[in-house]
Formats: sequence, C-alpha cells, structure tokens
Amino acid sequence: MKDPSGAFRMHDAGEIDVRACYTAISVASILNILDDELLQNVGNYILSCQTYEGGIAGEPGSEAHGGYTFCGLAAMILINEADRLDLDALIGWVVFRQGVEGGFQGRTNKLVDGCYSFWQGGVFALLRRFHSIIGESPTPVDQRGAECSIDNTQTTTASDVSEGDGSSDEISSQGDEHCHFQHREREPLFHSIALQRYLLLCSQDPRGGLRDKLRKPRDYYHTCYCLSGLSICQHSWLKDEDSSPLPRAVLGPYSNVLEPVHPVFNIVLDRYHEAHEFFSRS
Repeated sequence: MKDPSGAFRMHDAGEIDVRACYTAISVASILNILDDELLQNVGNYILSCQTYEGGIAGEPGSEAHGGYTFCGLAAMILINEADRLDLDALIGWVVFRQGVEGGFQGRTNKLVDGCYSFWQGGVFALLRRFHSIIGESPTPVDQRGAECSIDNTQTTTASDVSEGDGSSDEISSQGDEHCHFQHREREPLFHSIALQRYLLLCSQDPRGGLRDKLRKPRDYYHTCYCLSGLSICQHSWLKDEDSSPLPRAVLGPYSNVLEPVHPVFNIVLDRYHEAHEFFSRS
C-alpha cells in the first residue's frame, strides 16, 4: 500500500491519508519490520499535512482534525521525525479544542465528542512520554513508561518538553529502549477532571457502553475511544506506568480506575510488551 508520494493507501485503490500512514507504520513497528523502503518520505507527507492552525489534516490542503493529528504525531514519533513538526503550534491547537463542557471537539467550531477524549487527549500523552526517540532504528519505544512532562504553570513551548536540565531527573533509556525522556511530574495541559466528568456523565449510557454525547446511540467505536480517553485522564499525572493514580486524579470512586494504555498503540501495556517481546526475537 506504499504510494510514490511516501504515504500509504488504506486499501488497494483506496484513499491516501495520514491515518493510513499511522496504520502502516504502527503495525510495521510492532511487527519489527520497519525498513528504509517503508519509511521513505513518510515524514515529508505528514509534514505537508500540518495546517496553519497547528493541527494535522488527513491530506494536504484539508482542515486540521483531532484524529489525524494524533495519527500524524504518533507516526512521526515512531519514525523519529517529530521535531520536524511545529510542535508549539500543534500543542496550542489541541489545548484549545477542549470545550466548556469538558470534552474535546475534533475540529475548530465543532461540537465536542467523547471519542476525541483519546484522539485529542492522547496527543498530550504522546508528548509527555515519547517526545524524542533515539537509536539506530525506529522501533517500538518506552518499555518503562517514564514520562516527558509539560508545565502548564507558565507559557509552554515544544522546547520545554524536549530540553533537559542536566539533572539526575533526566534519564536515557538503555538496551533495546530507544526513548530519551525527562522524568518530571507536572499537571497535564488539559483539564483531566472536567474531561472525566464529561465522559462519565454525558458519554456513558446507563444501560452500558459509551457514546458521542447525550441523545446519541452507544456504539463500539465510541465505547473503545471513550474508555481509552478516560484511562489517559486518570494516568495523565503519573511519571511511570508502575504507579497507581492518586485519588485526586480520579473522578468518582477509586474503583473507576482503568488499566493504562500504550499512548502510541492504544492497547493495554501487557499486550504491547507481549507482542514487542515476541516480534523482537526474529
């Protein structure tokens, strides 16, 4: 499905977009088959999709969109080219997508939707944990789950995420872990409690399952991404995957706590580790 432009198609004779790039690169990363041919010009294509607003569109010339922004940033992280993006503009665009209801909208001037709790909220998880990948090849990263934190008590830029202070809090991964990250604990850039409130009170269907918003039907798609977004909210303050969320980070009873998900692949961590270990043997 590789296209001469550097991007990928979703299927034979299908559309070419950032979503397809993320799908191909993320699957190839887990399968440990990323090579120069697959990586060629992927970054150039995704870079051409970043808009004047700061978010990433599905294809060049289209409107910035939450789902494509996540896919574009995650793919750029996996190929070690995230620093080519205008991360300051991207962060600013995503921050302003959280609405007064607490949920996230997918595009400027649109209604909030529960699924964007992951697509937009997940961007912050990516920036906190995976700002820079180092090593000879772009392989799945962060076996320990330490986070790159962002400070929302002052004006924040992408350099605040990436630059270290030379202290013992800054650590480099070793062995097959190709992620360089800072070990700081700061508040998330989005209002995690407000987002949890929206998910539990508006997106949750009393009969079970989750949905876009009130008066919308429940479905598997929104159930998946609302739960993933809820997990990101609860774990957004933590500096490593082995810690449990503090009670103040969880809305409602502590029994509401969900398992953490891998911020790049959106699967629970034990399944990621199992797959990574299996395919690294070949």
